[in-house]
Amino acid sequence: MEGLFDMATISRMITEYAPKVIGAVLTLIIGFWIAGAVTRAVKKLLVKNGVDETVTPFLGSLVSTGLKVMVLIAAAGIFGVETTSFVAIFGALAFAIGMALQGSLGHFASGVLLLTFKPYKVGDLVDIGGGNVGSVKEIQIFNTILATLDNKRIIVPNGVVTSNVMTNISGQGEVGVELSYGIGYDDDIDKAKELILQVGKECPYILDSPAQGVVVSELGDSAVVLATRPFVKSENYWDAYFYMQENVKKRFDKEGVSFPYPQMDVHNPK
Repeated sequence: MEGLFDMATISRMITEYAPKVIGAVLTLIIGFWIAGAVTRAVKKLLVKNGVDETVTPFLGSLVSTGLKVMVLIAAAGIFGVETTSFVAIFGALAFAIGMALQGSLGHFASGVLLLTFKPYKVGDLVDIGGGNVGSVKEIQIFNTILATLDNKRIIVPNGVVTSNVMTNISGQGEVGVELSYGIGYDDDIDKAKELILQVGKECPYILDSPAQGVVVSELGDSAVVLATRPFVKSENYWDAYFYMQENVKKRFDKEGVSFPYPQMDVHNPK
């Protein structure tokens, strides 16, 4: 036992391992410093190019983590660890994790695309997949959070967004409000059209340009359908919609224009 710790053995161990330890420590210190500098430079570049503030810290953390892993591998190699097998094990582990989380990674990739190309932003009114309609409250890495008109919270995976048709109702700043009203076949079409236009002029949300128009869109089984598409600021979409629905009904009632509904006549044969 004493032979294991004599001065000659200790001296030989110091001579053999001290340079490796010092080299590994210096590699860690300098490597982490370089990793931090590169990460800060990447973040500044992302901000300069207008990348969304939500994705900038995340991409910065990915760069930082990747560089630090490389520094650790380099330090392990200097210290004498067999890095080839270490890298192989790390690669196999990363592959296994990737296979297990491939769905989540797909949503992550979609989130990065959404945050980079910005098909919508926070506050926009969107329709995702032809059914999920709401205002965008938050764009996360894995999900997009919507708030519906009745204040429900819809969490849509980003992969669903990028793999479906997405309509940004607020995308152009101004949007047409699709409205239709059925009147009876005995009612005066011109009068009904004029009444709808009058209500539109009184609506505080409808824009003067482009001018509102009313057309006959359908001759239905029980009604002549009049369609109109007034334009409003995107944030006033629902206000204008509900205003027109209520006040056109009141104006029709006041002026004697009917809202027909399907009826069934039952005859008792004798």
